[in-house]
Amino acid sequence: MLRIRNYINGHYHDPISDSWLENVNPATGEVYSLIARSNQQDVELAVTAATTAFPVWSAMSTKERSTILMNISEGIQRHFDDLALAESNDQGKPLWLSQMMDIPRAIDNIAFFATEILHTHTEAYQTGLGVMNYTTRQPLGVVGCISPWNLPLYLFTWKIAPALAAGNTVVAKPSELTPMTAFLLGQICTDAGLPPGVLNIVHGLGAECGAAIVAHPDIKAISFTGGTVTGKSIASVAAPMFKKLSLELGGKNPTIVFDDVDIASVVKSVARAAFTNQGEICLCGSRIFIQRSIYETFRDALVAETERFLVGDPLESETRLGALVNEAHMHKVLAYIELAREEGGRVISGGQRVTLSGRCSGGFFVQPTLIEGLDAACRVNQEEIFGPVATIIPFDSDEEVVALANSTSYGLAASVWTTNINRAHGTAHKLESGIVWVNTWLNRDLRTPFGGVKHSGVGREGGTEALRFFTEFKNICLQF
Repeated sequence: MLRIRNYINGHYHDPISDSWLENVNPATGEVYSLIARSNQQDVELAVTAATTAFPVWSAMSTKERSTILMNISEGIQRHFDDLALAESNDQGKPLWLSQMMDIPRAIDNIAFFATEILHTHTEAYQTGLGVMNYTTRQPLGVVGCISPWNLPLYLFTWKIAPALAAGNTVVAKPSELTPMTAFLLGQICTDAGLPPGVLNIVHGLGAECGAAIVAHPDIKAISFTGGTVTGKSIASVAAPMFKKLSLELGGKNPTIVFDDVDIASVVKSVARAAFTNQGEICLCGSRIFIQRSIYETFRDALVAETERFLVGDPLESETRLGALVNEAHMHKVLAYIELAREEGGRVISGGQRVTLSGRCSGGFFVQPTLIEGLDAACRVNQEEIFGPVATIIPFDSDEEVVALANSTSYGLAASVWTTNINRAHGTAHKLESGIVWVNTWLNRDLRTPFGGVKHSGVGREGGTEALRFFTEFKNICLQF
C-alpha cells in the first residue's frame, strides 16, 4: 500500500516514530494509502532543514526565485491528470471539478506569485533637504503554512506560493484527511530545481504535527486556513510568542436575492453557490434570503434546480455532487439536518444519506438539502455546517435583510443578486463581510485581498497583501 511520507530537505522520509494513519477514499469508504503520523521530532527536522536553506534561498534574486516557481507551476501542469484524479480520490469531489477548479487554480497560484515578485516596489520619501526615507521588505525566515481538506492543492499552493516567492523557507502541513496532492508536489518541486529545505511538507494530525509547527520558536509566522475553533487555539499559542498570524476561518455566508432579478437565471447561480464541492467551501452561500414578493416562485425554482444535482461516483462525468470528506463529517452534516427538524424547520429537498451501488457502495454521500421555516437565530442558521445544506428565509426590506445577513458571528463572504445598481452598492457596503459578490459567486481575481471579519479570521491573503504578510518592513532614514 502506498505510504504518504514527509518531504524534508528535498527527500522523502518515513516518520521518526514509524507511526501511520489510514487514508480513506470517501467515495468508497476504503483505505487506499497510509499517511505519516508526524510529531514534534519530524517538525524539528523540517525546521532545521528550512533554517539551513534560508540564507541561500533568501539571497537569490527575485528573477531566480521566479524561474524556479514557474518551473513548479509548469510541473503541476505536466502532471495535471494525475493530480486531478488524486484530488478526487482523496477528497471525494467530482473529477470534473478537480479538473476545472482545483488543479488549474494551483497552477495559477504558483505562477501568479512567481511573476508578482518581479513587479513589486518599495516606497521612498524626501523628508527634507538632504534627508531621504526609504523602505525595504525582507523575508521573515522560516514560516509555517497549515492548509485545509476541502480544496487541498488549491489552498496549499495559495499559502506556500507567496511565502516562497517572498524569500522565506516553509514548513507546511496539509490536512491529514487529504494529503495526496501535497505529497506528490514534493517530487514536482525537486524536479523543478527547488533547493533542498526550502519547502518541507510534514503530514499528521493537527493536535500533534500542526501544534508542533505553531509552537516552534523558530517559526516566525503562521498562515492557517480552517475552522474557527482551531484558529482560536492557534492564536492562543502563537500570539504570546509574537508570531505573525494570518487566519482564514469559518463562514456562514448569506445569499441575498432581491425581487428584481431574472429568476430562471439567478436560481442556477444560487444553487451552485450553495452546493458546489458538496457545500464544502468556506465561501458557499448557506443562508439564502429571498425577497417575499418572489419567495414562493423562487423557492420552487430552487427546489427544482437542487434536485437536478445528481449525487454519484466522483469519477462519472454526470455527477454533480461527490462524497463528503469522511464518515464523521457525513454524520455531522446529517445531525444538523435532524437538528433543523427539531428547531421547527421543514426539509423541502434532500435531507438523506445516499447509498450508491457498485464501487461507491461504502461511500459517504448526502443529498443536497434545502430547509425552510427556521428562525434566523437558530443554531442551524448560526453555526457552520460545511456540507450540502442551505436554509431559505423570506425578507421584506433592504434594512431587514442586511440585519439578518449580519446576525451571525461570521463575516467571510456574501453574494447580492439585483439589477438595481444603487441597491447593489448600498447593500454591499453595509454587509459585515470580507468579500461581497454582486450578481456573481466565486469569481476571484488573484490580485485582490481575501479574508474575513469577526470570527471569520484575521488578516488578508492574496496579491500584495500576501507578500506583505510574509515580509517584514524596514524603514531606513538617510541624511546626506
